[in-house]
Amino acid sequence: MKFPVSKFQKNLEKQLIESSTGKVREVFQYLIDNEELNHLQEYANIVSINRLGYNDHGPVHARVVAKNAFTLMKLLENKVPTSLQNEHLGSFEDSTIVLLISAFCHDLGMTMGRHDHERNSIIIGSNCIEEILNRFYTDNYYVMILKAMVFETIIGHMGEFDVSSIEAGVLLVSDGCDMTKGRARIPYAMQTKPTIGDIHKYSAMSINQVHIEPGDDKLPIKITVDMDDKAGIFQIEQVLYPKVIKSSIKKYIQIIARLKDGTELPYQ
Repeated sequence: MKFPVSKFQKNLEKQLIESSTGKVREVFQYLIDNEELNHLQEYANIVSINRLGYNDHGPVHARVVAKNAFTLMKLLENKVPTSLQNEHLGSFEDSTIVLLISAFCHDLGMTMGRHDHERNSIIIGSNCIEEILNRFYTDNYYVMILKAMVFETIIGHMGEFDVSSIEAGVLLVSDGCDMTKGRARIPYAMQTKPTIGDIHKYSAMSINQVHIEPGDDKLPIKITVDMDDKAGIFQIEQVLYPKVIKSSIKKYIQIIARLKDGTELPYQ
């Protein structure tokens, strides 16, 4: 079975490959080319959009989250050590690879539905995650450690499970940052009558872009949310901000809502 790949997805994949080097680039390429992951992501999207009326949880969302995580990690590099680095268990590169695998697998549980999809992502993706790690690491015991960290990162991405690692905190924020109108456009277009939860779609349609940029020495990560109108504030306060608050990297982040007229509303 073959699914169509949009130009946006292809461009996103090109950006991911061109922005990385070494083993990280190899992992990116392997994740992008992995047919099992691609099919699971596509089916997760079918369940999410067609069956449940939610927004994108498929291959594009996975790649956007991976890109966000990679960007956040570059901003933290040499400023905030990862948990693997702090505990003398691995390198910054290893932590980045954990995040990339987690980003590509974190919503596989949507193939079974929304409820407990974080835990179901671990169940469905377990064999695939282990296979990917074994491809790039030869130490079986180290693979077990990295697999456990991938599991923590996946199960914590909704903010319902208290994460402790820097890596898991990065994915929380990366997932929360994917809230633009592009992610909501399909369910928005398909809707023919009002339903409970419409505020999520309408507020997402107000978000033009989320910028993840360098901050200052105290707060090295600056997240600016460009929106057409104040309806987009709902997305910040109900989607992004709660995930940042639950994240282990919250003390390094500043959030700014930027309205169409240029007015900036900082969140502390």
